[in-house]
Amino acid sequence: MSLFVENFMAEVRAKNPAQPEFHQAVEEVAASLALILDKHPEYSKAKILERIVEPERVIMFRVPWMDDQGNYHVNRGFRIEMNSAIGPYKGGLRFHPSVNLGILKFLAFEQVFKNSLTTLPMGGGKGGSDFDPKGKSDDEVMRFCQSFMMELYRYIGPNTDVPAGDIGVGGREIGFMFGTYKKIRNEFTGVLTGKGLNWGGSLIRPEATGYGAVYFAAEMLATRGETLEGKTCLVSGSGNVAQYTTEKILDLGGKVVTLSDSGGYVYDPAGLDREKLAFVMDLKNVRRGRISEYVEKYKDATYTAVQTTIHHNPLWDHKADCAFPSATQNEINEVDAQNLVKNGVYVISEGANMPTTPEGVNVFLDAKILYGPGKAANAGGVAVSGLEMSQNSMRYSWSREEVDRKLHGIMKSIHASCVQASEKYGTPGNYVNGANIAGFIKVADSMLDQGIYG
Repeated sequence: MSLFVENFMAEVRAKNPAQPEFHQAVEEVAASLALILDKHPEYSKAKILERIVEPERVIMFRVPWMDDQGNYHVNRGFRIEMNSAIGPYKGGLRFHPSVNLGILKFLAFEQVFKNSLTTLPMGGGKGGSDFDPKGKSDDEVMRFCQSFMMELYRYIGPNTDVPAGDIGVGGREIGFMFGTYKKIRNEFTGVLTGKGLNWGGSLIRPEATGYGAVYFAAEMLATRGETLEGKTCLVSGSGNVAQYTTEKILDLGGKVVTLSDSGGYVYDPAGLDREKLAFVMDLKNVRRGRISEYVEKYKDATYTAVQTTIHHNPLWDHKADCAFPSATQNEINEVDAQNLVKNGVYVISEGANMPTTPEGVNVFLDAKILYGPGKAANAGGVAVSGLEMSQNSMRYSWSREEVDRKLHGIMKSIHASCVQASEKYGTPGNYVNGANIAGFIKVADSMLDQGIYG
């Protein structure tokens, strides 16, 4: 670690104690920026990096709600409005018991650079609650979402902050929150993305993060004259991102052999086909069941429950060509990364946000494999959210083919930006440096243009 990064991180840790995920995200970016700050003294003079790591606004509030038995509950709600130099704050809402201030600050910080890379005019933000929608009835989820929006509405708007969904927040939750916002503000406006198609949503939005991660992997493979045709792929998760990652891999001729949830993972050596994927989508999206049920229907597959006594995830210890971590942060540690490389995996495209620990990232970089970090590889979701915002502004809806074409073009542009930045600053092939530098420069230059309040 350079002296610059060491001193900078000491200050970040002192100001933001007990926020390890935030520290991790900031340190990765700072390490990349050490390559360019000497060449851009104007950034140091204006304290751009110090300003970017400090949220413009942090909102925290209580969310009281009543369950179906008439019992009262209280959760915490958050919105981190991180940076608005290039546009309104944009980033998802996460409902999960693990949600806390540090995790949301890490996600909001990553979102700033991810949104910058998309080429669309969007700043970075993130929010959510420690509420767990699992096991709750639709009415309970509705009452929670209504209470959540009763406070959040004060801070958001189509030209201020436009939240979307994330873990635990899908079309159901977006609908309940949008209805509440519309009632309070007496206006129908594009204040949330991920809406239903009948009331302002965009085609391809549910698919976008997964599709984008696969498009990014295809672009990386193209630098070696290869395609996804015939490639064996490991995918973690079984929610929205994992489902549509699997679908697009099938479209491009690849084979997916794993899926997972918080209970464990399934390994299907024959690979998922359209019928098996449809079963998973029904299982997870309609019946809200567990991935273990997959092996009850498909007997050749095996299920491995989560093992808390071991310090690695056996999902990442299978022979394959590509891996798409699509579950959650820090799901690949150093041992997992070593297992992936040992088993022949040479393409990693991150569908989740920061799913690899710093030690794992170093394994990938040292092995010189094609490693696409989340802020670049999974930017397709927010890119189509941006396209949804554009459609809402125009009161117009593009076709599925048009949105998919735009998404594919954006992912190509993100890949090209990463490649160009990594080459310009002396680390060709390093997509981590490329993504961090390309995303930072656009935001930093905008902040310089806007003065001290930029």
